[in-house]
This record gives sequence, C-alpha cells and structure tokens, in this order.
Amino acid sequence: QVQLVESGGGLVQPGGSLRLSCAASGSNLRIYNMGWYRQTPGKQRELVATIISRGTTNYADSVKGRFTISRDNAKNTVYLQMNSLKPEDTAVYYCNAKGTTWTYTPFDSWGQGTQVTVSS
Repeated sequence: QVQLVESGGGLVQPGGSLRLSCAASGSNLRIYNMGWYRQTPGKQRELVATIISRGTTNYADSVKGRFTISRDNAKNTVYLQMNSLKPEDTAVYYCNAKGTTWTYTPFDSWGQGTQVTVSS
C-alpha cells in the first residue's frame, strides 16, 4: 500500500505564503500523476493543481498565478508553493498520487490532509 505523508500547513495572514510537501512511501513506484485538492466543511473536495511525471501542470482558475506545483521524482515528493494567500484559500489540503507499484498493481492514494488557515 502506498502511503502519502503531508506537511507544511498552518496559519498565515492574507497575502502570506506557505509551502506544502507530500512524500509517497514505497520503492520502485511509478507515479504518473500527483496533485493537491482541498475541501471545506459542507463542500465537495476540489482540485487545486496536478502534475504528471513529465512535468505538465494543471491549475484551478482560482489559484492560477498564485500557486505553483512541482515534484521531485527521485524523492516521490510533490510540493505546492502558495503565495498571495486569501481567506477563501482556507481549507484542508489533501495530496493525491496515482500510479503503479513494482508489481504493476495500480494505486490511487490520498494523504491524511493538512489544514491551511488564512486569517488576520
């Protein structure tokens, strides 16, 4: 089973920055897609940003120009640099990874979530 461990959430003032990290455990993983999603109470989980193994990225319109997703394939780690944060960015952020194990077993794993709160 592939486990994802997130870090980097916290409380920040509007206009501030945070960097989230998510590392996937396991050896010989083939991770095709990694991404960040977020969820607030009473709402569905929504896509924030994704990145495929070759580096192509996709962003939600609400974060374009403010957030940057990147990955380190050697470390099976994905990052989310969040700048110019707004109160509406407050949410629990979840990491996701899709791929196959060394036995070609597919996986679609989620992290435990990390709280991001933007408030003065």
